[in-house]
This record gives sequence, C-alpha cells and structure tokens, in this order.
Amino acid sequence: DEVACGSCHNVHEAHDPVMRTATQPQVCFDCHQQVRSQTMKAFGHPIMQGKMDCTGCHSPHGDDTEGFQQLTANDTCFQCHAEKRGPYLWEHAPVSEDCGLCHNPHGSTQPGMLTKRAPLLCQSCHSQNGHPSVAFDTSGLPDGMPNQYLLGQSCLNCHTQVHGSNHPSGSKLMR
Repeated sequence: DEVACGSCHNVHEAHDPVMRTATQPQVCFDCHQQVRSQTMKAFGHPIMQGKMDCTGCHSPHGDDTEGFQQLTANDTCFQCHAEKRGPYLWEHAPVSEDCGLCHNPHGSTQPGMLTKRAPLLCQSCHSQNGHPSVAFDTSGLPDGMPNQYLLGQSCLNCHTQVHGSNHPSGSKLMR
C-alpha cells in the first residue's frame, strides 16, 4: 500500500500533529486501530499518556526492517530496557531471540505486558512434568520444596530472573 505524505502530515499547520509526542499516536491510530486498542489495555507503554510516541520504536518512512522498526525487535526494546540485554552467564533463550515471544509491546491485560500469565506463558515452552504449577503437596517438586513457594501458581515466585542470571548458582534462573 502506498501512503501519501498528506495521509500523516498536515503541512498547513504551524505544528504538525505527527511531529509532536503528545499527538503523534492519534495520527497513527487513524489507520492502526488494532494497535490503538492494545495501547488502551491496563499494562503498556505510556503512549496514551503522551510520554512516548510511535516513532520511538517505529520508522514510519519504511526502513528495511520488519514492521517498520528502526532496529531489530530486541535492539529496539534494549534502547530503553538495557538491563534486560545481558550478556548473562545463564541465559533464557527466548530473551535473546525475540522479546515478543513473551511480551506484547503495544499493551496487554497482563502485568509486565506479558502475552499470558504464568504459568501458562512458561508452559507454552516448558513442560510441567515433575514440576507442577498447582501446589497440591510437596511430592511434585525436587528436593521436597515446601508448597508455599507455589502460592499464586506462578513460576515467577521462584524463577525470578527470567531474563537471565549472572549468579554462579543461577542456572535455574532463580538468583
């Protein structure tokens, strides 16, 4: 689809709305309605609050990268979230592959802009065999770990370092 300059820019205004952080998203949302809906969800980047605009991540004039991103998806995220980049002694492979495997960058109903809540998100890749997500008793966990660690049924109760760990005993992403 070819888009004319006038589709986004208003040359007859002293302050073109697409050039201002507070009003640029509304110009983009004229065509990108689904993205607008996502940004209005409970957890997301502060786009609707006018603290961030679309060109912070996207290049509207069509760079060669997919989705008109200025960089690769991860490099775009790491511009603001450098602490998640690593390198880590113990890496969680999806982190280095694509942030979008776990996070929805425009907005989500889940905390941390996750695509699903744990344990469902974790179990979309990891098997629950021998490591159940529901705390029935201590027999399902290695070392007879007490079941209070599974309260809330979240893998993140123990595996807190899901992006990676540099701790010498962090191979299970727990430290």
